[in-house]
Amino acid sequence: MLRAIKGRCENCEPVVLETVLEIALTLARRGSEGKSIGALFVIGDAEAVLRRSKPLILDPLEGYPPEQKDIRNGNVQGTIKELAKMDGAFIVSGDGYVLSATRYIETIARYVDLPLGFGSRHMAAASISKETDAVAVVVSESEGIVRLFDDGELVAEFIPWVSNLELVKPRIRGEIEKIIDTTKNVTVMFRKSES
Repeated sequence: MLRAIKGRCENCEPVVLETVLEIALTLARRGSEGKSIGALFVIGDAEAVLRRSKPLILDPLEGYPPEQKDIRNGNVQGTIKELAKMDGAFIVSGDGYVLSATRYIETIARYVDLPLGFGSRHMAAASISKETDAVAVVVSESEGIVRLFDDGELVAEFIPWVSNLELVKPRIRGEIEKIIDTTKNVTVMFRKSES
């Protein structure tokens, strides 16, 4: 899985992005009551992301000190899984602190070109990753697939274990590499780097 995300988030620690992806895969696999929960995580370039977003409701994370919002902490991960049931994005700093939850992303979508069938959560992810130096991770509630956006484009899809991978058609543009990670029961499809 690390190979798919290597170098994707210049403004965040790789362990932070990997932790967000692990949480996202958990939500995609079983979420609440055995069904996928849709979610959006924006990682890195936190100041710019916060300027381009606003709270949908009173922020449940506001007022807590940073050390109590470290995404690598198991208690914080449990809280995130519960808060994911609510609408809005999580804003995560590059060094791994969940700064805000339930955020509405206010960006201009006309500068991104997504495959047909993606909804507003995917559009918000693509747009915010285009307008800032952040990356965005989306959990598709309807498909149970986790997607990574960078610079306005879909660059990786993380598909929890399925029995017939031939049925899964990636939506990533460009040349794709596929990794099957049996230890995490996930297939990762990602755009090969241009270098």
